[in-house]
Amino acid sequence: MIPVLAADPTLADFGKDPLWITIIKAVMLFVFLMVCILFGVWFERKLISRMQNRYGPNRAGKFGLLQSVADGLKMGLKEDLFPRTVDKMLYLMAPVIMVIPAFLAFSITPFGPIVNLFGVQTPLQLVDLPVAVLFMLAMGAISVYGVVLAGWSSRSPYALLGGLRSAAQVVSYEIAMGLSFVGVFLFAGTLSTSEIVKSQASGGELFGIPMPSWYVVLLLPSFLIYVFCAFGEAARIPFDLPEGEGELVGGFQTEYSSSLKFALIMMGEYLHTFVASAMAITLFLGGWRAPFPISLWAGANEGWWPLLWFFVKFVLVFCFVVWVRASLPRVRYDQLMSLGWKVLIPVNLAWIMLVAAIRTVMYVRGGEAGFEGGSFAAVMTVAIIVVIAALGIWARFDTVNQRRKEATKAEVEAEFEELSNEPTAGGFPVPPLDLPHYHGVQHKEIPSGTN
Repeated sequence: MIPVLAADPTLADFGKDPLWITIIKAVMLFVFLMVCILFGVWFERKLISRMQNRYGPNRAGKFGLLQSVADGLKMGLKEDLFPRTVDKMLYLMAPVIMVIPAFLAFSITPFGPIVNLFGVQTPLQLVDLPVAVLFMLAMGAISVYGVVLAGWSSRSPYALLGGLRSAAQVVSYEIAMGLSFVGVFLFAGTLSTSEIVKSQASGGELFGIPMPSWYVVLLLPSFLIYVFCAFGEAARIPFDLPEGEGELVGGFQTEYSSSLKFALIMMGEYLHTFVASAMAITLFLGGWRAPFPISLWAGANEGWWPLLWFFVKFVLVFCFVVWVRASLPRVRYDQLMSLGWKVLIPVNLAWIMLVAAIRTVMYVRGGEAGFEGGSFAAVMTVAIIVVIAALGIWARFDTVNQRRKEATKAEVEAEFEELSNEPTAGGFPVPPLDLPHYHGVQHKEIPSGTN
């Protein structure tokens, strides 16, 4: 069984805080997110610059730290423009709808255990629910209404196409993301974020050796699928098709070119990225728990120290997001949708069936304790089988596709050979090769005045 520490919060610990403590935690969460946005913009620009042998922001403040503050002040003081044809009510509401659900989704994130806050013992988490993860998914789905309304209310074809792209993208990747959580629910037995973090406290033993407890190891396929879906959900490169400036000018935000409305859209984008990073940490990377070997220290997961471990993981995950943006190009829209519907969802369904079968068999054979002890070995064995089977299927389909490509190439070459013998091969005029000058015969000069 998983050892439950006294400092581990449970669902029963929520809803008991005084109102003033709840207000303080809400304000602390809001300030934390606003500071993360300010420094996240600077950090992303600085990190990408270093990856590309540039300096990045280095004028406003030491190391350019005040560049985001200067940009925020500039956008706040710029003239607020309204295109004449827009629906003003929806045009103003759309950026707000993008931002508010992101703040609400962050409220279920556990930052640490039960701590002493101004003399009150309270969990370092604003709120928790029996269906907290579903609440996060719902907030992510609601925020897409802001993107769709931004495109529709702008009365611009490019903005409308960007909004429709975002709706289709969120539908496809929201399904795959929800399926990637099912394995976590089967292991943890709950949808509460605090309970999921608690379930990653111990991974049992295999042949007397302590095994990892984080679900990123036990459920590696689920984690990899979630990573793909997180980029699609947050519309980050390489999946930022709703903002594809190459074909849609600026996507759904084409008409939001200045002032605080544009700032809110950028804020919403970063908030969704932060939510995706926080959920990856909570569901797969042990939450606020200290990594090995820091976890060997008895007090590593007590007091305010877990807040530091969470923040370190948060920064590392965000660095990975920035690294992907600096390394990969934007994919085509058909490739994006094919990946979501034809790859991620089928693979996810197959993986869920295997994990559910192993969960049932191990529970029936050895009870809860037996399952926890042999879960790692069983899941890793099945994972190896799945990988081998997937490689075999891929090799088979790759062989079939290669044969089709070779047959198509042969048909094209045969058609080219057939057309090359005609004067207009391939639809282009080709001069005949039997003209006199090809045989060394010179044209005779025609006397002047002759018709």
